[in-house]
Amino acid sequence: MKVVLLAGGFGTRLSEESEFRPKPMIEIDGKPILWHIMKEYSYYGFRDFVICAGYKQYMIKEWFADYFLHNSDITFNFKNGKNEMTVHDQHCEPWEVTVVDTGLHTMTGGRIRRIRKYVGEEPFFMTYGDGVCDVDISKLLEFHKSHGKIATMTTVKRESQKGIIEVGPDYAVRSFREKSMRDSVLINAGYMVLNPEIFDYLEGDDTIFERQPMARLVQEGQVMSYLHKGFWQCMDNKHDMDKLEEMVIQKRAPWIKWED
Repeated sequence: MKVVLLAGGFGTRLSEESEFRPKPMIEIDGKPILWHIMKEYSYYGFRDFVICAGYKQYMIKEWFADYFLHNSDITFNFKNGKNEMTVHDQHCEPWEVTVVDTGLHTMTGGRIRRIRKYVGEEPFFMTYGDGVCDVDISKLLEFHKSHGKIATMTTVKRESQKGIIEVGPDYAVRSFREKSMRDSVLINAGYMVLNPEIFDYLEGDDTIFERQPMARLVQEGQVMSYLHKGFWQCMDNKHDMDKLEEMVIQKRAPWIKWED
């Protein structure tokens, strides 16, 4: 089963880093956040990836092109005018990675549409290349298979970031209280499972997956929510990046299950 990763945007909200490389290639603990997401899926046995690249897509291709070399013990032999390389031990994951240039200005729905030939007519996972989560991927897939709808969306509760003010009809403040989990809302955490019928909802490069296609799917009753009560964190800004890095340093990164 394929895992489709959206990794083609400009990452403007993290411009201090994304100016020089694609946002999914920004490193956490010395590895791109894209690699961390792939390790999550690999932990559950899903190791065939299709990366929807765009902005500075060559950097993603070059990183994977050198991945085997950088994760191997190698002897380089230049004696007698030769140029020989002997691999002794390699520490790479058993992955198959397809990196597709889906266009510089293509929207999310258009990017998914462009990789149809690489996933075929089978269900596939889809997520964004800038967030990590400790959702149980196997249970997510089991839930998707159980309901028979086109799309399953992993959702998480996000607490309100501000205090709550209640205002009367005369604009007078009636009460003020601190935020609490009862004020939380469900948001899309990515980590979706999609049936191949999804391609019928994607019209062109300017299709924004989260707008018209999702609205139509919801209207038709074809989207189910898989509520995740554990960890999820998107890397939207420098603060988020530093937070994820600190969690790894302190060995309290919930998404890193592969080291347990």
